Amino acid sequence: MSTPRPPLSTTTSLWPAAIVLITGIVMLASFTLINLIGNQGVGKNVTTTTILVVGGLNRDVANIQGSRCVREQNPPANIASALMLPLDTRLVAGPRFANQGAGDFDCSLKFSSTHGASALLAFFKNNLKPLGWNLFSQGASNGNPQSLFQRAGSDGFYWILGITINTFDSGSCTWTLRVYQNSGQI
Repeated sequence: MSTPRPPLSTTTSLWPAAIVLITGIVMLASFTLINLIGNQGVGKNVTTTTILVVGGLNRDVANIQGSRCVREQNPPANIASALMLPLDTRLVAGPRFANQGAGDFDCSLKFSSTHGASALLAFFKNNLKPLGWNLFSQGASNGNPQSLFQRAGSDGFYWILGITINTFDSGSCTWTLRVYQNSGQI
């Protein structure tokens, strides 16, 4: 038989845990200091690009009739930038807001231009694609020339911009510009 012994000591040192905690605090403080010293902030330089289409219709930067569809930041700025017009374009009717404030945004404007239908549609194709618009449909169900473009807005919705030729002959046309918010979110 063996002689009884006293139980082993149950004291545990807290130093290993304290070393881990102290190391974590020192690392956090050193990385915070490095971040404060090395942070250069966000640059304020904003550059814009002007689209130059060679051989196409020129954009009428003085004609702001397309902006008649902008109401209280709707459509968002990245969509409203597409409401451009070619030279020799005049407003015939509009704006017409289809939903009158209920539901999705929907605005149309009717214009007349001294350009042929194909030149007008090419103007929008050449100027909207560099802005991020996707041409996803050409030709209307009634047979009139039409182009539909789609782009994601900064508001979280897809937007559609449509150009529909209403009447045309060799040297002029009347056409409708319609911009509306697609009901589906991105």
